[in-house]
Amino acid sequence: GWDHVAGSDERTRDLAPEAIWLARLLLQLAPDDPENHGLLALMLYCEARRAARRDENGAFIPLYSQDPSRWDRSAFVEAETLLRSAARYQTPGRFQIEAAIQSLHAEAVITANPNPTALLALYDLLVAMAPSIGAQVARAVVIGDDDPAAGLAALDVIATRGQDYQPWWAAHARLLHRTGVSDAAGQAATRAAGLTTDPAVRAHLLDGGVFR
Repeated sequence: GWDHVAGSDERTRDLAPEAIWLARLLLQLAPDDPENHGLLALMLYCEARRAARRDENGAFIPLYSQDPSRWDRSAFVEAETLLRSAARYQTPGRFQIEAAIQSLHAEAVITANPNPTALLALYDLLVAMAPSIGAQVARAVVIGDDDPAAGLAALDVIATRGQDYQPWWAAHARLLHRTGVSDAAGQAATRAAGLTTDPAVRAHLLDGGVFR
């Protein structure tokens, strides 16, 4: 459902609302489970940004280039409220951490004042709890924004798992570019473009969007 955009498979159109409805049902059935609060918050943070992910021509807009005035304010406020309610239980879990990461990203866009220290701390916690390839790539990017060589080293640790994972190649391209290895960065961006089925994301990668 998150991947559904205009022109894609119509069978995916209603998946995101259905998932959110199920998350609300879980919260109603088990309101004292903080992970249910965190799960719904995570979904709402992502869904709130849906309209801002493409421009009027359908071009892909990465998170930090989005116009927050196009976000769904009611969904965003509800996500923030849910995250605060989850925090009161003082038992962090994967979904709560992922929601907190989304909150920090959103705050950085709104205020133009990123908090990489807090973001890395959350990714460290997430990777310790749920070491998915996505979490590890995102952590490497946060590291690389401060120290590209260190970010590349973090990507190298998961290189075997990343060979068929598009975000690994996109992150690799970004960090190679920041270290001045332009040819290899371009090759990595091309490899990333070949691993996505979204034409807008492919165009973004091939046009050097990942380097900006």
